Amino acid sequence: MASIINIHEAKTHLSRIVEEVAAGREVIIAKAGRGVAKLVPLDGLPKAKKLGGLKGKMTVPDDFNAPLEPEVIAAFEGRS
Repeated sequence: MASIINIHEAKTHLSRIVEEVAAGREVIIAKAGRGVAKLVPLDGLPKAKKLGGLKGKMTVPDDFNAPLEPEVIAAFEGRS
């Protein structure tokens, strides 16, 4: 269950609150008694993307950039 703290307390005790959130607690920050923000723990940092994962698993045809046939262009333009 999330606990509610006012914005002044959040500013005063930010380090402690961040530690509690990192440990799994959710905190709602309120202004004038109304919740305006919610601090939740992150599941983890995003993993670095690995480039080249499909290398050797697919090929690009030699005519990849060749102009399309007129019938194909007509189909894309709705003139089929």
